[in-house]
Amino acid sequence: MIKKIIKGLWIFLAAMVLLGVIIFVAIAKGWIGYMPPVEELENPNYKFATEILSEDGKVLGTWSLSKENRVYTGYNELSPNIINALIATEDVRFTEHSGIDAKALLRAIVKRGLLFQKNAGGGSTLSQQLAKQLFTDEVAKNALQRLFQKPIEWVIAVKLERYYTKEEILSMYLNKFDFLNNAVGIKTASYTYFGCEPKDLKIEQAATLIGMCKNPSLYNPVRYNERSRGRRNVVLDQMRKAGYITEAECDSLQNLPLQLTYHRVDHKEGLATYFREYLRGIMTAKKPSRGDYASWQGQKYYEDSLSWETNPLFGWCEKNKKKDGSNYNIYTDGLKIYTTINSHMQRYAEEAVQEHIGDYLQPQFFKEKKGRKKAPYSNMLSQEKVDEILERNMKQTDRYRTMKANGASEAEIKKAFNKPESMSVFTWHGERDTVMTPMDSIRYYKHFLRTGFMSMDPINGHVKAYVGGPNYTYFQYDMAMVGRRQVGSTIKPYLYALAMENGYSPCDETRNVEQTLIDENGRAWSPRNTTKTRYGEMVTLKWGLANSNNWISAYLMGKLNPYALAKLIHSFGVRNKDIVPSVSLCLGPCEISVGEMVSAYTAFANKGIRVAPLFVTKIEDSEGNVISTFTPQMEEVISASSAYKMLVMLRAVINEGTGGSVRRYGITADMGGKTGTTNRNSDGWFMGFTPSLVSGCWVGGEERDIHFDTMTYGQGARLALPIWGKYMQKVFADKSLGYDQTQRFKMPDGFDPCAGMSDTSGDTLIEEPESGLDELFN
Repeated sequence: MIKKIIKGLWIFLAAMVLLGVIIFVAIAKGWIGYMPPVEELENPNYKFATEILSEDGKVLGTWSLSKENRVYTGYNELSPNIINALIATEDVRFTEHSGIDAKALLRAIVKRGLLFQKNAGGGSTLSQQLAKQLFTDEVAKNALQRLFQKPIEWVIAVKLERYYTKEEILSMYLNKFDFLNNAVGIKTASYTYFGCEPKDLKIEQAATLIGMCKNPSLYNPVRYNERSRGRRNVVLDQMRKAGYITEAECDSLQNLPLQLTYHRVDHKEGLATYFREYLRGIMTAKKPSRGDYASWQGQKYYEDSLSWETNPLFGWCEKNKKKDGSNYNIYTDGLKIYTTINSHMQRYAEEAVQEHIGDYLQPQFFKEKKGRKKAPYSNMLSQEKVDEILERNMKQTDRYRTMKANGASEAEIKKAFNKPESMSVFTWHGERDTVMTPMDSIRYYKHFLRTGFMSMDPINGHVKAYVGGPNYTYFQYDMAMVGRRQVGSTIKPYLYALAMENGYSPCDETRNVEQTLIDENGRAWSPRNTTKTRYGEMVTLKWGLANSNNWISAYLMGKLNPYALAKLIHSFGVRNKDIVPSVSLCLGPCEISVGEMVSAYTAFANKGIRVAPLFVTKIEDSEGNVISTFTPQMEEVISASSAYKMLVMLRAVINEGTGGSVRRYGITADMGGKTGTTNRNSDGWFMGFTPSLVSGCWVGGEERDIHFDTMTYGQGARLALPIWGKYMQKVFADKSLGYDQTQRFKMPDGFDPCAGMSDTSGDTLIEEPESGLDELFN
């Protein structure tokens, strides 16, 4: 009887072993559950975020899918602390097994399965956990798959051990793990929680992150600091047991508080947010097709078509292929984009905007508009016009469109827009909780002044700083490279450059009196001047530009040709195809972007050669291979002789004219510049340049009718110039940047700025065919 029982047990055992063999063979062949093919095991489907890097090596931000904000980190980039903490806590015999730890597995079966001890520890190795993360987390959907999930993980773990080294498995695990708070992978997690690179993690910081591996939601250090600290201390004790730290170190580290340096990972936050969004937009652009643009988007279609043909960065993802023939994807391919932005200069630019607009100008604007029924619009508008504008803005909101789509009547919508509700609103010093109606919130946000600023190297075109507005989260329209506004008197250097090209000199004189020009349709145009200083006297062209005298500009326009001026403006890199060649063009009614203006002014600092803005120097793939490089695009727009003459006059703007207040910021550098203000103070501009840096700034309201009603704060010298001054003050103060106030512009030996026409009363020097365009600016 006993022999039969023993025989039966042996038969049963053999049957179980045979069944086990059959099951594992079936799993390995993929007959049961999902078994990834060799190609997938060798190349797991990781989705790595693209990093945007500054010229000084700082990560400005990343582009990723919402749940895959992962940046690849190699084993040699990991701190030994994170490796030691991971092995000690999750798989102490990691270096000894080949994917399955028999001892740990047996312990888990006995203690958890038979003795029901919940704290007996698990039997999964790091290789098994990686197998689960990579291949079985989302495929075990039905009961059979869930039943065989562990055996499937064992088989995959063994295969992973066959294809990868221990170091590769560790780095794969840490790259894959989701540490919550949009911190996927160890590199993003290190920055998110501690503001450092993985190689710089301290022992207690590494222990905190590894502690999250047990249950990231439960041990989230942002929400549950003390609970996470307790888990961290468990990890530290495991490191002590494994011999990675001494008992004294363990005790000391366990007594430390859990201190985070938390950085929320959000593309709307951090440095250079407007720049990063602009870059993302141009890199992912598709080849322009007129049918993809609305009827009113002719200008955008024109610009995009031009960029597609001339700018290798525009549509880069569409133009470049991977080895497998597919297009690059900036959200999943783990690219590294090396930009020209300098992180220090970018921060200085953003600080300058904060200090001038946020701390000074915006309070003055609120003060001027306080108590006015028409606020924030100018008092020059009628109340009916203000109400019409606000209603139009209401109809452009998502709330209005949603209510309209759901069948609400106009009366119901207006009632909802005038019902007070709780909301958080933007202020320059952080969000503020308040109660107001949606209609009042529209009016409130209209109060905020907008700005655009860009700074670039005039020799190689490298864009060093880029600010598109006050705060990207709330004001996403980019006024650096996308938006255009009237440029006012900052257009005058183009007019004077045209004059220099036609033989004039800064020393040529004319009488400072009112000018009346007749346009090609026979209509008279007589520009106003803001001052009558030196009225009736003979003045030089240099004096006229330095003091931004409209009569001298009109005088030159009468001697030149509006068509030639429009053509020259386009050659300076301005892409607005709707510039009207009227006599009033000399006072800047046309709309140009800050980026176009900054690029144009590089010609004055660079011997007549304009350089286009360069945003990216190179792009690397996830393996570190350089797949694209970018070089400056240059074009001579005026002769070197004319550029030197312009330099003489634009220096005078600073040293004896409307730009003189820039010296109040401690700027002693050799420089040129130009202020600009448009009708009714709608736009304030300042363009300034030194031998090694050209920067430009615009400040104004979201709409042209939102502005200061007086020149006290409404002129370019008060709106925009201070931002330039504060920025350059910080740049010069930072000696690590290498910008020196003693640097001088180089003039050729024997250069005579007064060499030019002896008779400035001649006829128009350049004749172009008339087109009948007659838009005037009065």
